Order: sequence, then C-alpha cells, then structure tokens
Amino acid sequence: MTPWSLARDVPPLKGARVTVMGLGMFGGGVGAARFLAARGARVLVTDLRPEEALRESIESLNPYHVELRLGGHQNEYFSGADWVLVNPAVPPDSPWLKRARAIDTEMNLFLKLCRARAVVGITGSNGKTTTTALIGEVLRRGPRRTWVGGNIGGSLLERVDEIGSDDLVVLELSSFQLEHADAIERSPRVAVVMNLTPNHLDRHGTMERYAAAKRAIVAHQGPDDWKVLNADDPVVSGFRAPSRTATFSLRGDADVRAAGERIEWRLPGGSGALDVSTRRLPGTFNLQNMAAATAASRLAFPEWEGWEAAVRDALIAFPGVEHRLEFVVERGGVKYYNDSIATNPDSTLAALDTLPGPFVLIAGGYDKKLPFEALGRRIAEKVRAAVLLGQTADAIAAAIGPGATQILRGRSFDEAVALAVQAARKGDTVLLSPACASFDMFRNFAERGRRFKELVQSTEPGRTL
Repeated sequence: MTPWSLARDVPPLKGARVTVMGLGMFGGGVGAARFLAARGARVLVTDLRPEEALRESIESLNPYHVELRLGGHQNEYFSGADWVLVNPAVPPDSPWLKRARAIDTEMNLFLKLCRARAVVGITGSNGKTTTTALIGEVLRRGPRRTWVGGNIGGSLLERVDEIGSDDLVVLELSSFQLEHADAIERSPRVAVVMNLTPNHLDRHGTMERYAAAKRAIVAHQGPDDWKVLNADDPVVSGFRAPSRTATFSLRGDADVRAAGERIEWRLPGGSGALDVSTRRLPGTFNLQNMAAATAASRLAFPEWEGWEAAVRDALIAFPGVEHRLEFVVERGGVKYYNDSIATNPDSTLAALDTLPGPFVLIAGGYDKKLPFEALGRRIAEKVRAAVLLGQTADAIAAAIGPGATQILRGRSFDEAVALAVQAARKGDTVLLSPACASFDMFRNFAERGRRFKELVQSTEPGRTL
C-alpha cells in the first residue's frame, strides 16, 4: 500500500503548489506543466535527468512561469507541494512519492476534465499505436471534431478547454498511464484491447500485474459503454465489465473479422464487408488492427451515415505510422526498413513474418526482462545475419543459438548499422526491429528510428557507413 492518495475529483489549481515529477520527452510532462501554469498553479518541475538531456522539453515550456529542478529530486519538492502530478514513467512504488500529500496523473486529470461526447481508449501490447491512428483517420472523415493523443505522442490536457461536448477523443493508453485509472473509477466509453504478451516486466514484475494495469481500461465502464476485445487472445477475451462487448478476430467468428483481404462486420446499424486488398499497410497483423478500428469507430459514432465510406477510404489509404515497418530506402538492391517502434519480441516476430527476406536484422537494447526464446527460434529460421547490441545482446544471441544465422556485435548503434550495411547482399532486407526499448542508447524509440534513417539514407550503393 502507498501512503499517498489519488484525487478523485479535480484538485484546486489556482494558487496551488504543484510538483510535476518527470518532465519527460513525449509531451505529457510538458503539456501538464503548461496547463497547470496557465491555470494559475505554482509549478515546480523535477526530473532525475540533467538539463542537457531535456533541452527540447524545457524549450517547450517558454514563456510559462515554471520552476525547474533538474538532475535529481529533493524531499521538499514533494513534502512542500499541495499535490504532485506524476509522469507515467515514474513507478508507483517510487520512494519519493511517500513524501507527497496527494498525487494525480496527466491522463487522469484529462479524463476528469474532458467534456467529449465519446472517448475511445486503445491499449494492448502490440498494434495500439497503429489502431489509434486508424480510428482517428476514420473519425476525422466525419462531421464531428476528432482529437487524437495519449501515448501516441502528445498531451491533450492543455487543449481540454477546446474539446466540446460533441467532439470525439481517441487516446492510446499505455499500461503506465492506466496504472492509476482505478483511483478515479473512470474508463473510456469505447475501450479497445488489442492483445497481451509479455512487456514492461521490469516495471510490473509479473504478467498478472501487467494484465491488471491493462484491465483498468474496461473496469469502470457502465452498461451503455462498449469494450472491444480481441477474440483470439484468451486473456483479453476474458476481460469482464458491465459494458457491452464487441469482438474482433483474425481466425474465427466475431463481430468484426478479417477474412482474407476482407473486413466483415456485424455491428449496431447493420452488417457489411470491405475489400482491403489494395491497402497500403502490410502484414496480417495490420488486418487485426483494421478490424479493431472498424469496430471502435462504428461504436464511437453509431448514427454516422457516412461511416462505411469513411472506414473504407481510411483503411485503404492509411500509409502507417512512422517507425512501424517504415520503408526507408533501397540501395544497391538492398531494402531498408525502420521498425524502431518494435520494443518487444512479439513486434519483431510480426515484422519478420510480414516483410520479405533474406534478413539482416538489427536487434537489442534496453532490458525490460522479457523472454527471447520464441524470437530466437524465428531468427534462426529466417535471418541470415543478426547484428546485436545493447544490454540484451547476450540474451538474444543465446536464444538464437549456434546455426546458420551469422551473429555480429555492435558496440554502438552507429556501428551496428554499419555492420548491417556491410553484411547485406543484393536482394536482402535490412530491418531495424530491436525487440527492446531504446533507453540504454536513446531518449526514445523515435530518436532511434530517426538515427537509423539518417544513417542508411546517407549511404551510397557499394559503400559502407
């Protein structure tokens, strides 16, 4: 048990002494600090990282009056505050929080203040970013304003006053953002759960605790709400709540299912099917994302007469999100793909099953205490050369074992890319799909992906980096 309490209602803002714990680099801490300062709070931001590591976020705080205390925490930052707003990256058992009188989170505060007609929340181990973006693409084609935010990159908190009662909000929600959701007893009106596979076990400890965090997305739904569940996932399909249920599937009967290159549905308002054979998103797993987006967009706005045309156009035209199976360039007959968003083994498995080989794979990074056995077997089957780096290089190499896959070691990210370029032959696919987080070398997966693209786009055919 923790000694602090979470605010059920919106705490006082004007004149309140608020400590923002964790400025971060994905927008949540920045958005929260700006929102609080604009509302008249006396804001102190504290982060363990030094100023030089947070320069972009710090610049985003101008011209707001915010006190910065970077490079470490002090007791008085917490004991002297009326309440503390906690960045999702901060674990709930942080000893510093024991000094706080009360805490809140950016996402909880947003949900308490948001007036939108419907909030669609999406979570899961894999596919939630693409599905969130797809739902946004569908709903933006309709007559109501649509806002997309959350873990996909960008806080909506400082724009909450602009969100009207007829608007629609689409939020990607990570397990970190959902950890405190039970405290406010609120869940999205439409909650989508993509799947559950081992992830973030360095934070949650066990799969049971990880699943419990994810389950919060449906836990407080009412009888008029909808949960959209993956019928192919035995854990997800077992999520219970008083809300109505819609299912999606790649393999069997469901309210929305992918049958070959068709998305078929039976949902409120009728049934139908779409041919998505000309889609730009590759891979079978993206059919699952499309099925989930089809269900969620319909249930968020069931009276929309133009929905079928909008969902067809969006599913076919959507090119994908940056850093997710992103084609970068072809050099000397070698194709380069950026899949930096693959921060767990299942994402990398999906990439290897989607793109054409032979592969030169760049993998490894920060250790989230995830198992690599299944990935190692697939690499041994499909990958001609694996360039491994970071904290997990030894574990992935052990999972691959001896055999036909050549294993190379990169002492740095740039060296790993250079080794991959040197190892590639005409007809190969060089794939950055690390199966690990980036925090041992980069601020986030996006920075890692951008660096990969810079390196391979500057490489001329026949030359190494």
